[in-house]
Parts: sequence; C-alpha cells; structure tokens
Amino acid sequence: MTNASVGFVGLGLMGAPMAANLLKAGWQVTGWNRSPAAVRDLDALGGTGVTNVADLSDKPVIIFMLPDLPFIENAAAGLFEAWRAAPPAPGTLLVVMSSVSPVGIRAFGLAVADASGGNASVLDAPVSGGTEGAKNGTLAIMAGGSEDDFQRALPVLEAMGAAVRRLGELGAGSLAKACNQLIVGTTTAALAEAAELAERSGMDVSALFEVLSGGLAASRVLELVGPRLAAKDYTPTGPAKFMHKDLSFVLESAGNAGTATPMASAGAELYAELVAQGLGDLDLAVVRQAIANLAATNAVGEPSP
Repeated sequence: MTNASVGFVGLGLMGAPMAANLLKAGWQVTGWNRSPAAVRDLDALGGTGVTNVADLSDKPVIIFMLPDLPFIENAAAGLFEAWRAAPPAPGTLLVVMSSVSPVGIRAFGLAVADASGGNASVLDAPVSGGTEGAKNGTLAIMAGGSEDDFQRALPVLEAMGAAVRRLGELGAGSLAKACNQLIVGTTTAALAEAAELAERSGMDVSALFEVLSGGLAASRVLELVGPRLAAKDYTPTGPAKFMHKDLSFVLESAGNAGTATPMASAGAELYAELVAQGLGDLDLAVVRQAIANLAATNAVGEPSP
C-alpha cells in the first residue's frame, strides 16, 4: 500500500492501543472518537484527531473499532454522505475490527459498495487477545473478504497483530470470532463454576487452578482469566455484556447453518442473566459472581424442610 495513511474510528480500551501501534509502525493515523479526551491522546502520540467521521473520507483504509454494528452504521452515516458527494478512490477499504454479526456485516458491505459507487469494500477482521494483546501488538486477527482486499490490508493488520489469517469471504472473520467467543465464554463460565464449587467446599481456588494448568484442563483462558476468577477481581478489561452479544451471533449463524449449539445456548442464557443482574459493565470474570448470585437466589427460594 503506497499511501501510509489510515483512518481510525473508535479509540476506546482496544482501539486506542491499536492506533498507537500503527503510529509506532510508521503509519499516519487520523482518528475519531466520541469522547474528545481519546482524540487528544491520539494527538499527543503524533496522530491527528478529527471531529467528524466524514473527515476520513479520503483515507485509503478506515478502521472501525466500535462496540457493535449499529454503532458502526451510525458513525459511518456521515462518511457515506461525503462519499456520495465525492466518491472515494477505487480500492478504498473499510476494515471492521469489532465483533459483529456475520450476517449483518455482509449487508453492511453492500451498503458500503452502494454509498461509494463501487469504489470501496469491506474487510471484517475482528480480534482476540484483549487489552493486553492490543497494547502489545499481539492480537489474533481473523479476516473475511476478498484475497485482494486482504493483501492490501495485511501491512496494516500486521502492525496490530501477531497472527493474521484470512478465513474466507466477507463474514468469515466474524464467524471465526463468534467461534472464538463460544470457546472463551463457555470456558470462562466452566472455570467460574469450578471456582465456586471448590471454594464452597473449602478448597483454595488458586491452588486448584495451579494444578489444573499442568493437566488437560490447561488453556489460555485459564492462564489469563483464572487469576481474576480466583481473586474475584472484576476490574474491566472488556465488558462482560459483550459476551452475551457475541454468543447471540453464534446462535444466529448456527440457525443459518442448521447446527445444534447446546453449549452456546446455555452460555447465552447465563450471560443474559449476568446482564440482568447489572454486572455487564464489569470484567468477563464477573460471571463467577453471577453464578454465586444464582446460588444465593436458589437457596432463598428453597422450601424449608
């Protein structure tokens, strides 16, 4: 890619360090965020802040890192208006790095093509690795789109991630992320259940997780989330409420594919309960508290002997 200029929409917990890594790699980053403080932080790092997403209309690559597709569609409305007035250069790329619906992203791709007069296309490239991966530039990036679009975006993606793969056409990246979240969400819930069972039985949870990490139960989820579960540390590294959203994408995709999803269904129900308990803005590890609250509710509801 000859023009080393990138637009970045969404400078939150994940987006800010991702944009910072692009700057470190030599990219010129122009960014927008709803809160002005994040834009000022980008300016301080050598980037350029703008007050409207439409100001990014001339960028060859525009990255979106917002909570969900409706937020992206809303933010892109001004961009689409600018494109209708002055179409972008052929080959312009919108890279959606948020976790979004595999079905919805394909519809968004059609909207982008329409607004740009066929000059712009979409690559969905959601990430895994959390805020630490975003800071360290070691994210796993799962991409969906044409091979040409992927190759043009690859230098940008490699500045933010350590494992970057194209998994198919548009929507494949989002489906891969949904599969990732199925594993992460249900594994975290299983570890939370184990922690509650162990502690209520008089066992040291940290000691349990230490021995589990040496056996078949070892996993990256246990390594990263286990200490927070054991310590009941629910300081947000990413809001738990997003797991319910992501598991809903698994169910949506499974419905289209005709696949049974007993684990995803149980996980979606549990994380819906977590959100209903008002815990959604805390860390994913707070699923342990949600399970503890369920136990307390069940105990209260039990009839006296």
